[in-house]
Amino acid sequence: MTNNSQEVFPKDFRIALLVLYIFIFLSGTLNVVLMSCMLQSQSHLSFTKVSVINLIAVHSIFLLTLPFRIYYYASDKDWILGMYFCKIVSLMIHAHMYLAFIFYAFLLIVRYVEHSNQRHKLEFHRILHATIASATVWLIIFGSMFPVTISNYGMTQNDSTQCFHFGQALMQPSVKTLNYVICILVILVWSVLAFFQVYFLLNVSKTFGKATCQRQEFWAQLKNIVFLSVMFFCFVPYQGFRVYYVSEYGKNEEMHHINEVFLAVTAFSCFDMIVFAGRDVCKLINSKGWFHCL
Repeated sequence: MTNNSQEVFPKDFRIALLVLYIFIFLSGTLNVVLMSCMLQSQSHLSFTKVSVINLIAVHSIFLLTLPFRIYYYASDKDWILGMYFCKIVSLMIHAHMYLAFIFYAFLLIVRYVEHSNQRHKLEFHRILHATIASATVWLIIFGSMFPVTISNYGMTQNDSTQCFHFGQALMQPSVKTLNYVICILVILVWSVLAFFQVYFLLNVSKTFGKATCQRQEFWAQLKNIVFLSVMFFCFVPYQGFRVYYVSEYGKNEEMHHINEVFLAVTAFSCFDMIVFAGRDVCKLINSKGWFHCL
């Protein structure tokens, strides 16, 4: 390990990561602002709205750490903010990915339940109930996983001038096994959700026949497909590649650089809401008079 961040990462990989993170930061910030404005116009506290609010919170926390990544890859200087802060910044992209995946899965499950029982919409009747439910999820996740992870993450990294190089732990069999389990679990959960989505979509098509495209139920299912697509393109490729990366760790230095690029792609989920609620966002922009959206 050298003492210069320019030499640790080849120039082409460093530029690719820099461009990706700048684009994600700008687009993600726009996504958070637009969706926050749009949610203010919705009075009812549906489970979908609460899930989206939590997703916005996840994206916002992650976006706060992105400038530090951008600065590190853009400068020719060493990391000067200390190893502990480096671990937090490094962990946030992983926390963002898995937290977003959990809320996506929860949101889709709720929408599937609502589709199965259309007479009963799942809603919180008070803001306090929604706050308690959200806080409970965050406390369970961060309370059970974050302290243990932050205390053990990067223990084998001794060079405080470098950041985002914590893969040495993958040499331990237990860490390898844990990574395999997580990767397989993520892919399996997505596959199960995709199976149910295909089933519901076929069910809607069978029920309404030629009038399917004019039915609100059909467009609701298309919104579900948007979330599944975001999960697939942002998370599944990384999990699939990581299985190979973990198995081959230490054999090829370039594999680490490729893994960082795949990891950066997971952050593209930061502008999921713009895609999910595209028509509603256009209405919001028109109502504000910012520009005409076709």
